[in-house]
Amino acid sequence: MMSIHSNAGAPPPEREAMLEAIATSVRESRSYTGLEALAPRVMAAMAAVPREEFVPPAYRHRAYDNTPLPIAAGQTISQPLIVALMTHLLDPQPDDVVLEVGTGSGYQAAVLSGLVKQVYGVEIVAELATGAAAVLARLGYANVTVRAGDGYAGWPEHAPFDAIVVTAAAPQIPPPLLQQLKPGGRLVIPVGEQHGYQELLLISVDENGQVSERAMLPVRFVPLTGER
Repeated sequence: MMSIHSNAGAPPPEREAMLEAIATSVRESRSYTGLEALAPRVMAAMAAVPREEFVPPAYRHRAYDNTPLPIAAGQTISQPLIVALMTHLLDPQPDDVVLEVGTGSGYQAAVLSGLVKQVYGVEIVAELATGAAAVLARLGYANVTVRAGDGYAGWPEHAPFDAIVVTAAAPQIPPPLLQQLKPGGRLVIPVGEQHGYQELLLISVDENGQVSERAMLPVRFVPLTGER
């Protein structure tokens, strides 16, 4: 597990400003989420990751804006608020093995890397999968493995997972992902139509296999592609 304190000293001012923007947005959205603040360890993980490394050079001057930004293949890197919120909802623990569907730039995987034992990322766009794997390796995120493939099917070889995060919107919860969650596991996924209403859902599976669902926030994500 990469230490979330790997960057010595305080984060640079632009990263501090991003953290303040996230904290403000969390407070402003508490009527939806019920959250006054995110877990300190999640904010520390956000502080430790150099977001500028995961965006194209043309957008690096905006890397710490609290907004999504374009990346390759017509995709986006998620808004820092959403990355932080989804990470918080996963309730990541040091021994967790986590699946990320829709790895994109690799930024969400980097944030999770400092909080869990292992991250497995699946990205359907081969160009993005290759790029994310290269950046994560260069930056030393040794507990992240990324492959190109259809994340709708999960990654059965490494299942079951303590937590699964999906960073693209599905019309409904993919059954294979539920099947790959451990008892007590958590799934965070945006669900809804591509150009319509989407909600960020927190799905929990108890020790008896009972599934519960909670809508956390209206969101807008690119669609989850692949087999449905």
